[in-house]
Amino acid sequence: MGVNQVYLDSYVLQNDMRIRLPKSILNNLPVKKGETKFAVYLDSVNRELVLKIEPTSQADGEAR
Repeated sequence: MGVNQVYLDSYVLQNDMRIRLPKSILNNLPVKKGETKFAVYLDSVNRELVLKIEPTSQADGEAR
């Protein structure tokens, strides 16, 4: 695990491919339920999925 990584919790991949995110992300990241979009990246060498908050557009108010 990288120096800047913090373990929050683990969850089972649901049959419909959903993964629940820990509630602690609401306290630790600038995210809002039903509004924040995440970009999903695959690190195939380390077998890791990485979620990054997508920046929001000031012009139209929607995440890109």
